[in-house]
Amino acid sequence: MTNKTDYFSRSFHDMADIAADISLKYFRAPLLVETKEDSSPVTIADREIESRLREYIVKNHPIHGIIGEEYGKERADAEFVWVIDPIDGTKSFVSGVPLFGTIIGLLHKGIPVAGLINQPFTKERWFGVTNETCLYNGNPVRVSDAVSMKQARCAVYLSQDLRFFEKLVGTIRYNIDCYSYALLSMGCMDLVVENDLKLHDVAGVVPIVTGAGGIMRCINNAAIDISFTGGGVIAASTESLYREAAEVLKKHEVISYSQV
Repeated sequence: MTNKTDYFSRSFHDMADIAADISLKYFRAPLLVETKEDSSPVTIADREIESRLREYIVKNHPIHGIIGEEYGKERADAEFVWVIDPIDGTKSFVSGVPLFGTIIGLLHKGIPVAGLINQPFTKERWFGVTNETCLYNGNPVRVSDAVSMKQARCAVYLSQDLRFFEKLVGTIRYNIDCYSYALLSMGCMDLVVENDLKLHDVAGVVPIVTGAGGIMRCINNAAIDISFTGGGVIAASTESLYREAAEVLKKHEVISYSQV
């Protein structure tokens, strides 16, 4: 698959550049923030980015499928499917906080094979190939060495009460969205736990985490693929840390252990 992901890498970077230009046009500018049916916020920036990226894919990869946060599925049964989260961290985006990012993933036969996170304001870009490599602004990065949960630097999303993690980990950060996974890939974070996610949140992140040598799976240890319909995930620098976190969540019953 490496040859194919190399072939498509230019498209990842082209689309990241398109998304960056649109993001920066609206970032820290007056914006109308709407609320979607799932109570999440959306802006013209989210919609404009996804529309432009869909146009790019249709023009350059016409037989590929597309799954996007704002405009749904198109040819989702294709051999290759692009998965788009135009602005992950919209709450940060509309608040002027540079922790948002565009996530672009590529599935091959339903499996994530390559992914990109782009933070345009800080000019940071992560590109990963599943289980092979992760690049930060073009340079290889790796996850941290093995640590226990008591030593771990952890990021969690407080859609449910996960504050009990404060007593179980070394350092904790809340609600930093895709940026947490990017930091994990560089060895700055050791563990990320999130709930209430959708495919567009994770399809482009799995290749970055695993490409840097980490682990990212559903909380019940299932692999993340096109069948992921929503739920909780754990990303960790090591298998042992993943398993330790999964057991803690099972014990506390805060996030359903059976979610996939």
